[in-house]
Amino acid sequence: MSAPSSLPPVSPWWTPSVHADRRPALLARNRIELAVRNYLASHDFLLVDPPGLQRSPGNETHLHAFATTAIGNDGVGETLYLHTSPEFSMKKLLAAGERRIASLGHVWRNRERSALHHPEFTMLEWYRAGESYDAVIADCLNLLRIAAETTGVTALKFRGRDCDPFAEPERLGVVEAFEHYAGVDLLATMDAAGETDAETLAAELRRVGLEVPRQYTWSYLFSRVLVEKVEPNLGLGRVTVLDRYPAAEAALARRTGDDRRLAERFELYACGVELANGFGELTDAAEQRRRFAAEMDEKQRLYGETYPLDEDLLAALPLMEETSGVALGFDRLVMLAVGARRIEDVLWVPVVGGDR
Repeated sequence: MSAPSSLPPVSPWWTPSVHADRRPALLARNRIELAVRNYLASHDFLLVDPPGLQRSPGNETHLHAFATTAIGNDGVGETLYLHTSPEFSMKKLLAAGERRIASLGHVWRNRERSALHHPEFTMLEWYRAGESYDAVIADCLNLLRIAAETTGVTALKFRGRDCDPFAEPERLGVVEAFEHYAGVDLLATMDAAGETDAETLAAELRRVGLEVPRQYTWSYLFSRVLVEKVEPNLGLGRVTVLDRYPAAEAALARRTGDDRRLAERFELYACGVELANGFGELTDAAEQRRRFAAEMDEKQRLYGETYPLDEDLLAALPLMEETSGVALGFDRLVMLAVGARRIEDVLWVPVVGGDR
């Protein structure tokens, strides 16, 4: 009797019958990609191709990167990371003088796999120098409509939820959303400078009957309310633009002109699914360094690791003019346009492994 095999089970995506079922969605993906590229070209965006390997993959607490070792000609190794976004590279191009740039390419995020997450996925990211972030919000809405038109549908769909991308979108502030859907007074948990108070937010959650764990941070409680109470109600029937995030939850965005507690950050939702995350970009290098350091301190506390700061980025930021930028999950857009239930249904070749 032979010994039991220790090899993982065979992945069936490449079998002819499974591929035949998946192929219509994959062909739709290609059509949507072509339409997106045509839109970018028609609006004078220059398509750039940032490298995946970086000294810093990003400096947000809950984003986890894949690390590798680059061996130099002298045999000495250096740790590099696959980027979680092309943002740092693209901002350096903006500092160099580019004005409208876009990237459509792969990014990598560790510790993420679900119906809506994949460790390697396609991100569409673009920037408009000298323009407000209302301009990139308008781009997002146009791209949702283009995806629907390209696939011949009148509504985006995900697991029984519909969203009409042609309807007038909902514009909803985060503070108003917390009050409406959770009964939580978010502004009461921040001082005039935007500094947060975890105990006050915990008291707010208890007041409205939400459970609070023994150990928590303000950011953890904020994310929990957002995910459990707010997000499921967004993008139903029409697109929701969730706008004006607390500055504490917008590490790369500048603060709003009328309220220091809030920042120029938005997220775009359809069918309860987050599709895009955009900013009025922060260009104050000292403030950006302070925020990155705080994020990495929290990452060390929670996960026992940090990533280096990108000193080239911090040196380049003062050369940027006021800019708006946004990253859109291209695979998720395709999912909703074709009514797929899982992100892997719209990937030509899913990543094997790490799907426990």
